[in-house]
Amino acid sequence: MPKAGMTELQQRIDEVRREAYAAGYATAMQVISDATSRPPPKAGTTAAAPGRRRQGRARRSTPESKPPRARRTGASATTRPSANGRAQRGTNALIIEEILKAMAPSAVRPAEIRKALQDNGVAISFPSIHHAMRQLEARNAAEQVGDSKSWRHRDGVA
Repeated sequence: MPKAGMTELQQRIDEVRREAYAAGYATAMQVISDATSRPPPKAGTTAAAPGRRRQGRARRSTPESKPPRARRTGASATTRPSANGRAQRGTNALIIEEILKAMAPSAVRPAEIRKALQDNGVAISFPSIHHAMRQLEARNAAEQVGDSKSWRHRDGVA
């Protein structure tokens, strides 16, 4: 008899769990359906909810109290950023070519190029500088000086 009572109790517990799961699932599906049926909010009008990690921490400032910062891109006066605000492809190479022209005929190392970029308010990583230099080399706009890591502008651009 006690075994039959335990089996019946276990069956009732399982039934309650199934009902609770079904109710929770239905509620979650309704929330998802409601969220997808609404039009998306306009950019910049609502603040995103803080992530799980930040729930317990005090916020230092609200997004409404600070004006949005402008992103620094590598765009120069000759190039125009695309619709999404990012610089166009090849902008890094154009900027670096201008720096090489300004420092011609002497050879320039990537660290000097990066310093000149930072003086102009542009931050580019060393791998990006190297990639741009290879692009310029392919266009015959720059050449590597011997086996060194120095580069110079090539006058006869083909």
